Amino acid sequence: MRIDRRALLHVGALSALAMPLASATGHGRRQRTLPPLFADLERRTFDWFWNLGRADNGLVPDRWPTSSFCSIAAVGFALTAYPIGVERGWISRGSARARTLATLRFFHRAPHGEATSGVSGHRGFFYHFLDMNSGLRYRDSELSSVDSALLFMGMLFAAGWFDGAHPDEAEIRRLASGIVERADWPWFQRGRSSISMGWRPDRGFIDRDWVGYNEAMMVVLLALGSRRHPVADAAWDAWTSRYGEFWRGKGNTRHLAFAPLFGHQYSHAWIDFRGIRDAPMRAAGLDYFENSRRATYANRAYCIANPMRWDGYSRDIWGLTACEGPGNLRLKQGAVHGYAARGPLGQPDALDDGTIAPTAAISSLPFAPEICIPATLALRAYGGGALYRRYGFVDSFNPSVRDLATKVETGTIDHRDGWIATDYLGIDQGPIIAMIANYRSEAVWRVMRRSPTIRRGLRRAGFTGGWLGS
Repeated sequence: MRIDRRALLHVGALSALAMPLASATGHGRRQRTLPPLFADLERRTFDWFWNLGRADNGLVPDRWPTSSFCSIAAVGFALTAYPIGVERGWISRGSARARTLATLRFFHRAPHGEATSGVSGHRGFFYHFLDMNSGLRYRDSELSSVDSALLFMGMLFAAGWFDGAHPDEAEIRRLASGIVERADWPWFQRGRSSISMGWRPDRGFIDRDWVGYNEAMMVVLLALGSRRHPVADAAWDAWTSRYGEFWRGKGNTRHLAFAPLFGHQYSHAWIDFRGIRDAPMRAAGLDYFENSRRATYANRAYCIANPMRWDGYSRDIWGLTACEGPGNLRLKQGAVHGYAARGPLGQPDALDDGTIAPTAAISSLPFAPEICIPATLALRAYGGGALYRRYGFVDSFNPSVRDLATKVETGTIDHRDGWIATDYLGIDQGPIIAMIANYRSEAVWRVMRRSPTIRRGLRRAGFTGGWLGS
């Protein structure tokens, strides 16, 4: 197997190219230019949230066009998308303010309690999925610490962005702060230093905790940054305690690995990790932004090597992360799955079944534009534009699934282009618009650098340097 070693050798040299124009001090407002495709992609992705989210309660579907429940994580990304829409001139500030306020009023009033039904959350956290109409717990979904964190990050961004004197903006700030501060983080620790992934009223806490390296940095930072229900400093030590199991690569390719790229993107959608370091990163001689850049290169290098010989992988067609899939199938190369978290073999939480997600490469744009921009353009051209539709890129595709007689759970099959998803997923759309905005103008980062909750959480976790000292 041949790996694109030129890309790997140039990892260190390309680091400067991955940095946005404005400095990490947070004072720059210059715009980076991008190929015209990106403006169209941003608008289509924004429209997904604006058109599909409910104006009366702010709830956003987990997916579309398949009828679905609300994903609270998608709501967090929607709250982030609305101000971006204002800055890009797609909607007015008043329209964004009204939708944001409706969202916050719903979550402020949503019923909480230990009951198995008839509530939206418990102890200040919310169920992963809610009914789109009633806003109550959907079936037996779990009370999710990470999905609540994604929701809270969107709320904190809204609180920071809507900084005007208008009474509705003052209410946005008050409600957002109040909802985030209600979260009882020590309860989710259940006597430990680490934080549980979730809870169900009939079964109790999920056994697994957030430890090691993945998308949940924001979970622990929010818990540390809380004023009303903070966790002890030991929570960050618990989070980093298993880092030794996650290191992969050598020299300029060494990084904390987590196979699906979303783990390297979600926390970064809101938090600017450039130039700030905690104790493990100081010891390693890099920051988490650089770590995500190296992970992006590793994801691409794996796809170029393509050890399982899936169809379609190349230097510009790549990107493994959590996404929709064709369903449980068996091909000559191996098993194929439905929705699953995908990533390079040999890394933590690895799974490679030939399914590529456009969000994987596009949402790494700030980390490695020199490889993510060509990938985005190649994905747009794939199959003569087969992946690009009303709301931008559909969730995923698998070029190896070409037999028209194959029964798939969702999506369609073309004998040349393979299986292509029908749905868009909110948690994959969200990072696309947030990370393009961060690359263009630090639109999300520059607001969140001012967040007292985030600054407090980072400092308590031992982060120093860069913009955090300003």
